[in-house]
Amino acid sequence: MDPFKPVTTRPGARKAASDRAAAAARMGLAPHRGRGAASNRDGRFERFVHEAVDDGWSGAADATDDVPTVDGDAPTQTTARRPTELRGVVARRPTELRGVVARGALARNDSPDIPFDASINPYRGCEHGCIYCYARPSHAYLGLSPGLDFETIIEVKRGLADALLADLARPGYQPSPITIGGNTDPYQPAEKTERLTRAVIEVLTRHRHPFTIITKSALVLRDIDLLAPAAAAGLAQVAVSVTTLDPVLARAMEPRAATPARRIHAIRGLAAAGIPVTVMAAPMVPGLTDHELEAILAAAADAGAARAGWILLRLPREIAGLFDEWLRLERPDRAERVLARIRATRGGALYDSGFGRRMTGTGTEAALIADRFRLACARLGLNRTSWRLTSALFTPPIRATAAERAGQMDLFGRG
Repeated sequence: MDPFKPVTTRPGARKAASDRAAAAARMGLAPHRGRGAASNRDGRFERFVHEAVDDGWSGAADATDDVPTVDGDAPTQTTARRPTELRGVVARRPTELRGVVARGALARNDSPDIPFDASINPYRGCEHGCIYCYARPSHAYLGLSPGLDFETIIEVKRGLADALLADLARPGYQPSPITIGGNTDPYQPAEKTERLTRAVIEVLTRHRHPFTIITKSALVLRDIDLLAPAAAAGLAQVAVSVTTLDPVLARAMEPRAATPARRIHAIRGLAAAGIPVTVMAAPMVPGLTDHELEAILAAAADAGAARAGWILLRLPREIAGLFDEWLRLERPDRAERVLARIRATRGGALYDSGFGRRMTGTGTEAALIADRFRLACARLGLNRTSWRLTSALFTPPIRATAAERAGQMDLFGRG
């Protein structure tokens, strides 16, 4: 062995990959490279349910046999090893962006667990592919799977900025802080080219409307030129989600999201620009990430975050099955322990949707996490200050008449 040759494989990686391949074969799964979900299980509204079954053929061929396959990132046919030789991972599945017409911009909610009543989500689905994402079940309403479809088929809301203008110009509209990204991340990879989130921020800042952004992407730094002046006027704040500081775990759990180091960098950049930043230690996964709670808060506080929050892992509807699959593939040695600790915070179930309980859980395990959070914040100086966004500066758009929209001059010569 050449002692000067750089080591490109981390210790234990080969065994972990081999264990993952064996687990995938047992479960009849063929995980896709760079994706969070291991399957494309049917949504709850579908008439039929499909299940993958290992019929024994996946390992029957000789290990040296080559089979043709189509690489997801290339239009030409290539030759590759069978899935078992790819360590349980098949070719990449490409992302499809589907343009849809935005008929309205604002979504309303009256949940007592959510601190905002209006939100904007420029995208349906999210390429970040976070396996725990609570928005996954919403893809079932589109006739798509909350699994791989959620992270590979992204609906892009065309004309969203114009729809927002129309909403703000409605007679009787009463401004209150709007949350951008209450469901899916507004700075997911598609935003680099689509720029829908930036267009929304341009409308809100032009009309001096208060807003909050929730993201786990460092791409938010691109829009500091808009966010900093808005924050100075009391119109903007940003919350950055940090689930773990372990880059290996993050790559498996949030495959296309910014690395933990990049998120801390984003907090630092936003805070340096005078933008109020909250770190969300969310979700906390008992037995998997909860031991990092204090370290996450400390790293964020050191970077300039002034406030912090936490949310317990939520597994509604199809997410429970998807998370179970992921856990048994990526952390098989800890799967049963993690699931048991989740049940300990949910009254024996994997999820409890009751108001007042779904965000923080119940029982000794959940209470301990809450106490640790409170003590860490007190020690680090987090949540000592608060800020309230102002709606007093809002200037509504001028609602155009039908003649003006048609380009017709009116009696008084405008236009």
